[in-house]
Amino acid sequence: MKFTKILIANRGEIALRIMRSAREMGIKTVAVYSEADRNSLQVRYADEAVCIGPPPSNQSYLLIDKIIDAALKTVAQAIHPGYGFLSENPAFARAVKTAGLTLIGPSPESMEVMGSKLAAKAAARKYNIPLVPGTDYAITDVDKARLVAREVGFPILIKASAGGGGKGMRIVEGEEQFDEMLQRAVSEATSAFGDGSVFIERYVGSPRHIEIQVLGDLHGNIVYLFERECSVQRRHQKVVEEAPSSILTPEIRKAMGECAVQVARSCNYVGAGTVEFLMDEQLNFYFLEMNTRLQVEHPVTEMITGVDLVKEQIRIAEGHPLSFGQDDLKINGHAVEVRVYAEDPANNFLPDIGKLVRYVRPQGPGVRVDDGFEEGMDIPIYYDPMIAKLITWGENRKEAIDRMIRAIDEYTIVGCETTLPFCRFVMEHEAFTSGNFDTHFVSRYFSPDHLKPQLSEKEVSAAALMACHLQNQENKSGRTGVFAKSSGQISAWKLNRS
Repeated sequence: MKFTKILIANRGEIALRIMRSAREMGIKTVAVYSEADRNSLQVRYADEAVCIGPPPSNQSYLLIDKIIDAALKTVAQAIHPGYGFLSENPAFARAVKTAGLTLIGPSPESMEVMGSKLAAKAAARKYNIPLVPGTDYAITDVDKARLVAREVGFPILIKASAGGGGKGMRIVEGEEQFDEMLQRAVSEATSAFGDGSVFIERYVGSPRHIEIQVLGDLHGNIVYLFERECSVQRRHQKVVEEAPSSILTPEIRKAMGECAVQVARSCNYVGAGTVEFLMDEQLNFYFLEMNTRLQVEHPVTEMITGVDLVKEQIRIAEGHPLSFGQDDLKINGHAVEVRVYAEDPANNFLPDIGKLVRYVRPQGPGVRVDDGFEEGMDIPIYYDPMIAKLITWGENRKEAIDRMIRAIDEYTIVGCETTLPFCRFVMEHEAFTSGNFDTHFVSRYFSPDHLKPQLSEKEVSAAALMACHLQNQENKSGRTGVFAKSSGQISAWKLNRS
């Protein structure tokens, strides 16, 4: 079936990114939006747009009935869920099918299997995929679980089966902490996911987070499009990604790719998905989970393979077989992505929303910006604070990193704090440039002091003179505190960008 119109059940940069590929394919697009996104770029770019509710996502982007109703009213034939929101929701996938529409994504059954870490482990085990030592069942007997923890060896991880983003996860250093940490993990998992099921894994001290992109069609063909390294994280969430990884040998890459294909095959996977692995210091890899959707970091894979993953998703949903096989895929160069969040890295990466008073994207060879904002727009408080994804490509890793530093320096954002200074810090750090880093990069190497501007003696003297002058002006006028109120907290990054 050839689609002529699809609805994008998402917002921001990913909605725009999907719409652009659809337009190149001659497919019309429908945007859905909340009242907070009325003036957003995806609303203006789409051929049609439907308001589905107030700003909170549980009153708009998470309303299955309203999204399906919008698709039916606009005569869209298919729905692309992007990532986040309803993208991995089996109930949504079933509702789309029941309405006579096509979901551009996997089946609800695949989502259910891979949506539970325990079910995913069970599926992977059938194909002899390496798993982190621990339990592949939910803990129900505390005494038995304690014995298993002893056998695995401390430290261990207690993890939520339905979890993500570090929620419902606890590191247990010794047996004396076990009961308390188990209780905390169960409580947090219940609160966050409505499911208190947790299991035990060996704690890998210096892990790398490496994931494999897969594509499967309706005819049983599955390929892997190599790996992405996603080890630079804050709060267990990725900030910097690259492809390929700097540490994989061709042999390990092939072994991981073939394991990822088997994981996809274990749940009859269709569409674009990502199989995530943990890698230890000896380059042993273990299956973690599968994300049954397009990943935020998919552009780095596109940059090194030349494959438009969104177009492939759409073609697969239309029923076409993959137009290429595993042997047709090659790695070309190196790509790096940084996530530009409206967060203050000097203040524990806390969100820092505001109006984009000045917003200028970097340009030039090998630079790609996926965003959903323009100058003058407000960053809504209701959603993820990501402003953009900045991607660079180079003939080799060093060129991609050097190009990223140049692009970061050209990126002008005034109106809120962003993660750009932190990302520049990463690009220049010896641990990153050498490839000798793991998921503890932030805790091991980063502190807010690294982002403080290094002023010369002349600049310090000039600032002191200015402060004295303003203080004298305040004293003469009989006012106090004017300088403190008027100067505000403008970072050196903003000053450099203005």
